[in-house]
Amino acid sequence: MPDRELRDAPTPVDDLHPHVPEADERGSILAALRSPRRLRTEVLAGLVVALALIPEAISFSIIAGVDPRVGLFASFTMAVSIAFLGGRPAMISAATGAIALVVAPVVRDHGLDHLIATVILGGILQVVLGLLGVARLMRFIPRSVMIGFVNALAILIFLAQLPHLTGVPWVVYPLVALGIAVMVFLPRLTTAVPAPLVAIVGLTLITVLAAVVVPTVGDEGELPRSLPALVVPDVPFTLETLQIIAPYALTMALVGLLESLLTAKLVDDVTDTHSNKTRESWGQGAANIITGFFGGMGGCAMIGQTMINVKVSGARTRISTFLAGVFLLALVVGAGDLVAIIPMAALVAVMIMVSVATFDWHSVQIGTLRRMPRSETLVMLTTVVVTVATHNLAYGVFAGVTAAMVAFARRVAHLTEVTRIDQVDDDVRVYRVTGELFFASSNDLVYQFNYNDDPKNVVIDMSQAHIWDASTVAALDAIQQKYASKGKTATILHLNDDSARRHELLAGRLGAGH
Repeated sequence: MPDRELRDAPTPVDDLHPHVPEADERGSILAALRSPRRLRTEVLAGLVVALALIPEAISFSIIAGVDPRVGLFASFTMAVSIAFLGGRPAMISAATGAIALVVAPVVRDHGLDHLIATVILGGILQVVLGLLGVARLMRFIPRSVMIGFVNALAILIFLAQLPHLTGVPWVVYPLVALGIAVMVFLPRLTTAVPAPLVAIVGLTLITVLAAVVVPTVGDEGELPRSLPALVVPDVPFTLETLQIIAPYALTMALVGLLESLLTAKLVDDVTDTHSNKTRESWGQGAANIITGFFGGMGGCAMIGQTMINVKVSGARTRISTFLAGVFLLALVVGAGDLVAIIPMAALVAVMIMVSVATFDWHSVQIGTLRRMPRSETLVMLTTVVVTVATHNLAYGVFAGVTAAMVAFARRVAHLTEVTRIDQVDDDVRVYRVTGELFFASSNDLVYQFNYNDDPKNVVIDMSQAHIWDASTVAALDAIQQKYASKGKTATILHLNDDSARRHELLAGRLGAGH
């Protein structure tokens, strides 16, 4: 990314201090409004994103089992709302496939009104989770899981284009190739206009002027002809209704927050800035509440459209996010007939380029794989495989974090060592324990001592060890009891302050079941 773009990017906002003043961010927006070049970048980025959102929103509506208008209106209200409420400037939120999969059973079994109630409750839960500090849990997601998340998402974006390349007229393939060529080579000549926009307009003109019959946006579903209206879900406000929608609302809240926070972290890395993850968490919730009351299907951050906005088009402020929503509504309501003739080949080309740009190619280079510990590579691959297999990012990230925890526990467990110190007294034997002691490393601790041959007095030097949990205290209790059963005394010495407090609190009080 050019140095100029880095200088233009918003000043970092510490995600652990949600009340940091945002004067610098406002200054960045004002600077964009005062600079024709930067404003043009933001406006055109918003237009390209809006065009890319249309077929996606329609497709996700079909997945959820609702009218295309429900997904399109959700994308409009999510984008406009998060532009004001979110904590990550330039990130795009709209109707997504992950949320569509979660809410589809509600629509199928209970109807649209229960869906709207689910979206509103899900938004409320997101606000609560955001205010409780759920964003802080992001620090527990390892880098290898983040890389797996990004690579899996790139693969899913590419796979989502395959249905548009199967069973279609042969002319679709050269059109897609031409669109890709425009986006590869045009930036080498000029960046005055986003290459994806040129590709979309150019391919549309070719198909119209040449009267080429290919699948178009209009073939994906009927576009709305009216503006979204405020609605209240027609459901009974009873405990039974809550029992129906609560599980789906909670799942929607968790999946939406996970995807949004991971996408925000990715944008942080791309733009070399920080974002307010706490604000992003409750902002997503507030946007979903607003979306629900306008009859939308809910949503969260969209990594594909976000990469179009940030990485491909170069947008850096909330202006692009806001305009993406505004342009989306204007296009589908005011210019629906024009939008309907856009060939899907143009949008497929854009999304293929997004998938290529999103994938972390460095992570799969031979040199990187040779240097990287096998456990790190395994975690990355686990995240990718589970995500692609289930088409659910939440499952993939959960599997990756679990694999990382297991790998970390095994690695740390092998760093624990028990060493016998040379005797200075025939009646005393000294052992030194080294390492971090927790459930994985302390289970074998009891087998590292010679209970039969040791003298009557044994000293266990813990000056180079740390006790982390009750499992370790139980293991030390077991060691002392084994020595006591043979008429010998084991004394534990030199615990650091934290370990001493934990040992004093739990020693001899864990019961026979430890």
